[in-house]
Amino acid sequence: MMHPLRFPARWLAPLVTVALLLVAQAAPAQGVAVEEGKNFLRLKNPQPVESGKKIEVLEFFSYGCPHCGDLEPVLQGWLKSLPADVQFRRIPVMFQERWIGYAKIYYTLEALGAEAKLSPAVFTAIHGRGANLWQDKGFFDWAAGQGLDRKAVEEMYGSFAIAGKVKRAQLAAQAYGVQSVPLVIVDGKYMTKDVQHAAMPAVLDALIAKARAERPKS
Repeated sequence: MMHPLRFPARWLAPLVTVALLLVAQAAPAQGVAVEEGKNFLRLKNPQPVESGKKIEVLEFFSYGCPHCGDLEPVLQGWLKSLPADVQFRRIPVMFQERWIGYAKIYYTLEALGAEAKLSPAVFTAIHGRGANLWQDKGFFDWAAGQGLDRKAVEEMYGSFAIAGKVKRAQLAAQAYGVQSVPLVIVDGKYMTKDVQHAAMPAVLDALIAKARAERPKS
């Protein structure tokens, strides 16, 4: 016959405290209240969106940013249930020389239809394995190893189209006044601020609802 496990009474309070802390850490960030100045800012100069009638969620990021890499699986999970009236897109930033190469990687993968599939792998290669993807050859070798046609990758990477997108990305970051990443903009007017990765989906959902309510009814 098994006897129930009993703890001395003096252990009970510390055990309850630890249990509550573990539950709080493990619980999903649901019902997060958005508060202007605390976890989001309203832009003084709202920017036009490229999503038309859909609400735009725009992430400024870089493959070279480890915090962006940490946020990536959270965003990937959130994107699986993206509302029909919301469009998500990304703009790479270039705070340093190496990040220019990472921006070209992003736009090359996007142009070849491989961005959604391979972006998580790019983060893993850079931050998990120390791959030198910022160098042309390093990226071409890696891309070929992922099953992409090396010649097509090289041609797209060095194309005027990619150079143009990189330039427009730089101008967009300036227009939004981006100073750190990851940074998410909702509908061209709400900017996330000091949001923990786990809370990001709830904050985005709340800001989307706010933007939806403020849009003119069709």
